[in-house]
Amino acid sequence: MDLNDQTTGAGPAGWWRHAVTYQIYVRSFADANGDGIGDLPGVTARLEHVRDLGVDAIWLNPFYVSPQNDHGYDVADYRDIDPLFGTLADADAMVERAHELDLRVIVDLVPNHTSSEHVWFQEALAAGPGSPERDRYLFRDSPDGPPNNWQSVFGGPAWTQVEDGQWYLHLFDSTQPDLNWRNPEVGDMFVDVLRFWLDRGVDGFRVDVAHGLFKEETLRDQVVPEGIESATGASAGESMVERTEVDEPMWDQPEVHEVYRRWHEVLAKYGGDRMMVAEAWTQSPESMARYIRPDEFSQAFNFSWLLAPWSAEAFAEVITGTFEAVDQVDASPTWVLSNHDVDRHPSRYGGGATGLARARAATLAMLALPGSAYLYQGEELGLEQVEVEPEFRQDPLWFRTGNPGRDGCRVPMPWSGSQPPFGFGPGTGQPWIPQPAEWSELTVESETADPASTLAFYRAALATRRTFAETAGEEVEMVAAGTDVLSFRRGPITVLLNCSTEAVALPAGEVLMASGPVDTALPPDTAVWLR
Repeated sequence: MDLNDQTTGAGPAGWWRHAVTYQIYVRSFADANGDGIGDLPGVTARLEHVRDLGVDAIWLNPFYVSPQNDHGYDVADYRDIDPLFGTLADADAMVERAHELDLRVIVDLVPNHTSSEHVWFQEALAAGPGSPERDRYLFRDSPDGPPNNWQSVFGGPAWTQVEDGQWYLHLFDSTQPDLNWRNPEVGDMFVDVLRFWLDRGVDGFRVDVAHGLFKEETLRDQVVPEGIESATGASAGESMVERTEVDEPMWDQPEVHEVYRRWHEVLAKYGGDRMMVAEAWTQSPESMARYIRPDEFSQAFNFSWLLAPWSAEAFAEVITGTFEAVDQVDASPTWVLSNHDVDRHPSRYGGGATGLARARAATLAMLALPGSAYLYQGEELGLEQVEVEPEFRQDPLWFRTGNPGRDGCRVPMPWSGSQPPFGFGPGTGQPWIPQPAEWSELTVESETADPASTLAFYRAALATRRTFAETAGEEVEMVAAGTDVLSFRRGPITVLLNCSTEAVALPAGEVLMASGPVDTALPPDTAVWLR
């Protein structure tokens, strides 16, 4: 089936409004050539697992040519595949196979910055101060140190000095220079990149740091409250905190929305209802909603659900706040609990049996909500965050700050067998980040054989979700259900999530799905769908 032969959808008809998308971190998904690093042929070979899970689409982290200083988010060539992951022919084969399995394909786009090895940055270094080549980036003269007080998300100053004395801005690693989006060449280049991948059949783009791109034009100092070192790092998922009214001249500038209106027009010229989803760490649901107005993004990641603690009150606030925001722009919400930038949610919820029970319960509640859901590879197996030994860490956060960083959620998938590499590839040694030996009970093979496994739970939940996702309506009614119990009604479906320490009575109704054993009462750390 060629999904892109379909007529372009409009408004509420978009396929993505109720889709479940499975995130594939390419280097950790499946290794076809035995070098210990996942690749595109490995993805293609394992797509049936994703199809059988019951999702609608896949999102792949960057696989472009890159020196891999930030695992592909430092792009040296947006129109080619890094040899580490394969070739353009491998990418085409992956897209074709996904479409044969009725899976849409979303690829990552990184427009805030390039790699320092990108030909544009190399030309900028060679051309010198004041040149058109340097104007593609944010170079500044500053004889007395960095041009302003901005800090990198990865730690340390956000400026690096080059040999001729000028400084360039990098809100992330020093090998990721920020582009100057006030230079029209930059916008034109990315429109060409969009068309390149749309012509190859991709169904959409996840846009990295979508709230970045433009900086306040004066590049003034950030006003930092006394006692706070810097708020620049609040863009990173693992350090996201309440940021209302934080001064952020480097993020979420109004000019950025013109970029996405232009991109929206590009996508609209293609069939198949192509889409964009924004990674936009904004200060409020209202500012997030600006990115999903009808002529900009299709969706934006809703990180409020991911950031909420294990609390019925917190979950209820996220639900009501999200709908208040998206209803203003007639958009659909998204829900996500884990991704490649944050600790896996079973670990965030306490780890062990308790953490897993809570993770399954939160997932069930999330999947019942209107809108679309994003799952991260391995969560269907109940994988926890791994404590990676220092000698195997590769995250730039670790090297710049000593923070353990994000490697622990990026450990390669266990597929089969009783010892590492658990079928990750044809080799016999550990993959690029070692897998824990205790994962032998958490492989796809092992869990497929166990009807009580987390994998069986995900498959059942996603299959049941399909029976009402597009028919239960868009309205959610919050229901009072006792202390620390989240309850809401969506059409004929009633959802309860017990965050308390005591069992609560179940209301009348047919149990469609539960995250754990239930009878006449709902145990702690358990959720249920009732009809």
